[in-house]
Amino acid sequence: MNQWDADIHITDALVCELIESQFPDLAGLRIRQIGEGWDNAVYRVGDRYTFRFPRRSIAVELLRTEGRLLPLLRDYITLPYPKPVFYGLESEMYPFPFLGYTYIPGTFPVGLTDEQRRLSAASLGSFLRKLHSFPVETAREAGASEDHRNLTDVTSRKMKMVDILSSLKPHLPRKEYDAIQKYLNHRVTVDRITPQEVMLHGDLHFKNMLADERGQISGVIDWGDLNVGHPGCDLNIAYSFLGPAERQLFFEQYGEVDEEARLLARLIGVFIPMLLLAQAVQIQDARVAEEARASIRRALSGD
Repeated sequence: MNQWDADIHITDALVCELIESQFPDLAGLRIRQIGEGWDNAVYRVGDRYTFRFPRRSIAVELLRTEGRLLPLLRDYITLPYPKPVFYGLESEMYPFPFLGYTYIPGTFPVGLTDEQRRLSAASLGSFLRKLHSFPVETAREAGASEDHRNLTDVTSRKMKMVDILSSLKPHLPRKEYDAIQKYLNHRVTVDRITPQEVMLHGDLHFKNMLADERGQISGVIDWGDLNVGHPGCDLNIAYSFLGPAERQLFFEQYGEVDEEARLLARLIGVFIPMLLLAQAVQIQDARVAEEARASIRRALSGD
């Protein structure tokens, strides 16, 4: 049993029936699956919309929270993002709610050069600075959870990473395996991070971003983990997606952060790609596996 295993199997036929029965104006549009994450199956409907259908019961409340919060965040998100426009209801044929959004074009930013990543460093810093300025009390009133994955508990996170690393040993070059082990043993030096509270995307990594034909980030997707928590959880993207030189440009836009925030950002910047690598290995997705390994290498580089 894996963390990403589905509770319910979503088929093309089911999706067509749900959309046509609840949103008859969309009937007749081409419907095709374009992705599948841990929590949701993603379908494109016509040229203008995407729909996300929870695969796991744990994702249902996250989807509801996303549907409430994203409209409130419209003035705090500086990069394109999917805007909820269709709110599907649970029914006899499918027990979960689902959401339809405006379509955001682009592809996952996989295999980019440092020069291409540099194109997005400043805009990502500005994006998170603005998002993190959203009023926390407003987020709570709208139902946002607080550090719902307990990411500030460094001891617990480190233990999970040690277990994952053991399972990944056959799939990592010896040098990379040793680098992660050395990092966990010698550079993760605190047990828990002092709490700070900002509005978080909550799951920022290369599979939740889109890039245009130049390689510049053109959208941020999958907002199901919106929550109130430590900014370091989102700042992981400065470590996993950007190299040391590009990272400096990011923080010039985001602003200064303390050493604990940087420690947590790097830790999550290693942790999330380890999870992505474990899943990619299981489903034999070599392209995602290599990007996950490259993300880890970037996160471990620099100060």
